[in-house]
Amino acid sequence: MKKHLIASALCCGCLALATAAEARTSYDGPWSLVFVTQRGNCDPTYTFSVNVTNGVVSHPNLVKFRGYVARSGAVRASVTVHEKYASGVGRLSKDTGRGTWTGHAGAERCSGYWTAQRSQ
Repeated sequence: MKKHLIASALCCGCLALATAAEARTSYDGPWSLVFVTQRGNCDPTYTFSVNVTNGVVSHPNLVKFRGYVARSGAVRASVTVHEKYASGVGRLSKDTGRGTWTGHAGAERCSGYWTAQRSQ
């Protein structure tokens, strides 16, 4: 359960901001994400979906989530779920994206990379 929660936090945390978007962006819409753990004791991979609306990245089940996509495609996000925290940065292009994430669950640390694919 602990690994699943940190993976969820990391997944949400990894897509979103460099600057706040003010209007509809070319990145708006649904995105599928894959997170890969390279260091730490977290799930090896995790698949997750988010939605981008006016440059703001959201997930319907997470309250403490902040994520944004800049007009340039630069993304930054963070999420907190109980004692778990994750953040990530990267870049989206027209239909794909990639970046890195780091996080912790209590004293346990994990990190890796994420990839994104625009959903149909």
